[in-house]
Amino acid sequence: MLNLQLGIRYSVGKHASILGELKPGDFDPKQKFWTRFPAEGSKLTPPHQSIEFRWKDYCPVVFRHLRELFQVDPADYMLAICGNDALRELSSPGKSGSFFYLTQDDRFIIKTVKKSEVKVLLRMLPSYYQHVNRYENSLVTKFYGVHCVKPIGGQKTRFIVMGNMFCSEYRIHRRFDLKGSSHGRSTNKPEDEIDETTTLKDLDLNFAFRLQRNQFHELMKQIDRDCEFLEAERIMDYSLLVGLHFRDDNRCDKMGLSPFLLRTGKEDSYQNEKFMRGCRFLEAELQDMDRILAGQKPLIRLGANMPARAVRMARRSDFDQYTRSGAGHFSYSGEVYEVVLYFGIIDILQDYDISKKLEHAYKSLQADPTSISAVDPKHYSKRFRDFIGRIFIEDR
Repeated sequence: MLNLQLGIRYSVGKHASILGELKPGDFDPKQKFWTRFPAEGSKLTPPHQSIEFRWKDYCPVVFRHLRELFQVDPADYMLAICGNDALRELSSPGKSGSFFYLTQDDRFIIKTVKKSEVKVLLRMLPSYYQHVNRYENSLVTKFYGVHCVKPIGGQKTRFIVMGNMFCSEYRIHRRFDLKGSSHGRSTNKPEDEIDETTTLKDLDLNFAFRLQRNQFHELMKQIDRDCEFLEAERIMDYSLLVGLHFRDDNRCDKMGLSPFLLRTGKEDSYQNEKFMRGCRFLEAELQDMDRILAGQKPLIRLGANMPARAVRMARRSDFDQYTRSGAGHFSYSGEVYEVVLYFGIIDILQDYDISKKLEHAYKSLQADPTSISAVDPKHYSKRFRDFIGRIFIEDR
């Protein structure tokens, strides 16, 4: 963690003052630069308490421009990652074996990645830059940097810095990782073991989301654009990460979701988090009220702070039983909750390589080929879009 913070402080400081337009050569995957960080310091680097290590920057000029495009101030970025408050490690590594760190202000996530994922990102970087530059409401992950740390005598650790889609003053009461596939897509947890830290999957999904007409159409257009981009880049296995904040405390309580409760398993952490999150929840509600009184609309954008109505369903299979009637109406029933939604497309660094083709062939022998995650990008994109079109509904 210390090496990472030293490296980012050096990188951001070095490139903050470099001006000028991006050139095609800046996107070359060979644009990677090693810097040595001896413990005693050097002309370029400060002394530090870690062992000597080497630091690598990938396409630094491109990522400086991306941070500017995403309106990230260099000083804020450096302070968030390299300030006195240590980065927080998030739970244990997932299936991929990646470790995650979150900055104290919740804005940035740092994820360790494989060499293959770095290669995919660098390969698609020109198209990615063009896409997010063209569509400011793109839902794909925001990338702010790609780096590598190699301690002397140790192994390389590659990592990316990304935006946190759940950076909000509101509590995220429920979170879902949705791929549009069904094979193995359940947490297999009983209801009483599910809390705010649980990431639920497709078969656990028990809501449909009703959006205002203009927001619904904007979402469908942007999902199409983002999926076309990912399909063209031969990317698959991505997910829509969805976070729900329930606005109605009474209904929250019915579901066992107190806006001031977070189960972490550690008493001190629990008490502190309960207090801080409670303060932030109240602050967010007061800010909304201030905006309303001032005649301003709440700060809403596609995928962040979006008001919606969540229609409760029994299970995900209910969505597949929807029947369209008339001009695209859905038939559904269930309790309705006023919610605030946060969502975006994550895990976009997996291409349809030989390992995924073999996975598809193997799992096809065990399950319906249409139900598994590992399918070719064209099929994946269509299935993903169809699924999004079923769980989001135009509120008429």
